[in-house]
Amino acid sequence: MASKPGILTEWPWTNLGKFKYLVLAPFVVHSIYSYMKDGDLGYVIILPYLVFRFVHNQIWISLARYRTAKGDNRIVERSIEFDQVDRESNWDDQIIFNGLLYYIGYLRMEQVHNLPLWRTDGMIIVALMHIGPVEFVYYWFHRALHHHFLYSRYHSHHHSSIVTEPITAFVHPFAEIIAYYGIFAIPAVATALTGTSSIASFALYVIFTDFMNNIGHCNFEVIPKWIFSIFPPLKYLIYTSSFHSLHHTQFRTNYSLFMPLYDFVFGTMDKSSDTLYEKSLAKKAEVPDVVHLTHLTTLQSIYHLRLGFSSWASKPHTTTSKWYLLLMWPVTLWSIMITWIYSHTFVVERNLFKDLKLQTWAIPKFRRQYFSQWQKKSINKLIEGAIMEADRKGIKVLSLGLLNQAKKLNSNGEAYTRKHPELKVKVVDGSSLVVAVVLNSIPKGTSQVVLQARSLSKVVCSIALALCQRGIKVVTLDEEVYKRLKERFTPEDATNLVLSGSTGVSKTWLVDDGLSEAEQLKAPKGTLFIPYSPFPPKKARKDCFYFNTPAMISPKHLQNVDSCENWLPRRVMSAWRIAGILHAIEGWNEHECGNMMFDVDKVWKASLDHGFSPLTMSSAIESKT
Repeated sequence: MASKPGILTEWPWTNLGKFKYLVLAPFVVHSIYSYMKDGDLGYVIILPYLVFRFVHNQIWISLARYRTAKGDNRIVERSIEFDQVDRESNWDDQIIFNGLLYYIGYLRMEQVHNLPLWRTDGMIIVALMHIGPVEFVYYWFHRALHHHFLYSRYHSHHHSSIVTEPITAFVHPFAEIIAYYGIFAIPAVATALTGTSSIASFALYVIFTDFMNNIGHCNFEVIPKWIFSIFPPLKYLIYTSSFHSLHHTQFRTNYSLFMPLYDFVFGTMDKSSDTLYEKSLAKKAEVPDVVHLTHLTTLQSIYHLRLGFSSWASKPHTTTSKWYLLLMWPVTLWSIMITWIYSHTFVVERNLFKDLKLQTWAIPKFRRQYFSQWQKKSINKLIEGAIMEADRKGIKVLSLGLLNQAKKLNSNGEAYTRKHPELKVKVVDGSSLVVAVVLNSIPKGTSQVVLQARSLSKVVCSIALALCQRGIKVVTLDEEVYKRLKERFTPEDATNLVLSGSTGVSKTWLVDDGLSEAEQLKAPKGTLFIPYSPFPPKKARKDCFYFNTPAMISPKHLQNVDSCENWLPRRVMSAWRIAGILHAIEGWNEHECGNMMFDVDKVWKASLDHGFSPLTMSSAIESKT
């Protein structure tokens, strides 16, 4: 929102929320009916055209986020945070507005009916109208928007984003968009008056403006240097990403739409434009200090990645499928095919923690593939490849997230350190901090907990032992687990280990993601389920409370946080991911994988010393909602 919002700041359909696209529904239905009746192609292709605009812009969003996470050709080093994501979440409103203009214009203007697909003379007129009137009028209107009166009421909303993303180009108050569309309508009016209109002249011009707007608002340099080497005057006819980035950092320079010529003529070109362009082109991909290796979860998780839909990535991912995702099944199936073909990790996110550079890499495999025996070899190969790449690059620590450190897959990561004993990068499975977080999530004064487990992992054993040593009764639900734990404990510690039914019923349960509905029904009303697994259990009770998977709230000095880690709330980081950061910042010089465990109290203290804080009941428990 602008600092002093003026009239027509809000979009008319803002209150409709997720249902805002319904304003187009009557026109879509009518266009389909008209096509079936009269066969007029121009009317019915408006919807596919709008969908294409959305896909085109989304491709730029994903590409820009991927490239800025890698770091090569990055322009501005400052961070993007959640407030910018929220502010820019309505970037698609202008596509709806575009659709309304086309539908209403089609119904009101007989001359646009049955237009030819292409007219060369019309396209020439469009080009000339853009180079002349559009660029000229836009330049002076843009300069006017930087006058205090208009800037404070309208344009300051757009300039709130100093570090730009492609969607930044389309985030303006409603009144400002109306003015822009009025300027961009000049070529359409010119072709209509001269009788040279075509479907291409309407559609391709808007696609061209989308393309150029996306280039200008990428935070990485797109235009290669050889283009200007072939024809040097071209630098005045086409702008670069760094050229427009300076407008967002310096504010009163580089006002041009797509052609720097007008800034040059009227003396508003920033003197550092060429220098920044050269500097951005020369910037190499970033080498982080710490890498967190994760993977895809549900089939819909591709949309919740930071490289997917930015507004969805900024909210916790729920396991409940959304009805509108059913419409995107072709894209979902296509993504599944890509995971079969693409055999390399990809960069998802970058962060800065004090002086540590962090990156998150993802294995292109879904959760269900990790349980497939014939996928085990290929997944291990991908993980091993990521570890070896990190080692070659000189990365200090690689932490294994989610199922990348599963015992059945690679013995909690030990398979790689045994195979490559010369590794310099430290492989961390995060078990010690996971245990510490779970122990410190148990409400104070608890004298008894239920430990639900189907197998003995080092996390389960460590939690059970720590609780028994603290004098807390540990009730197990599985007789085999009880026997195996008892064999590992000293007689003194084993006195606090009991089978289900041996003591009173506890309202604190430590569980994994395999917690069944039948097991949950055994718990008394008001039970607190605390997961110790990377994945949360499926919720079957509305009268109980479910804690988050092991995680902590990140400190303010963790920068560039604009997405949620899977199902965790904003600025909450999983214990597995935090463990890698602590490992690097503390300089611990050994792997934490296999059966290796660090001192739990030492790891917990280190996390608190570096600003991480425990999740409280109010911030982590999801009640009946």
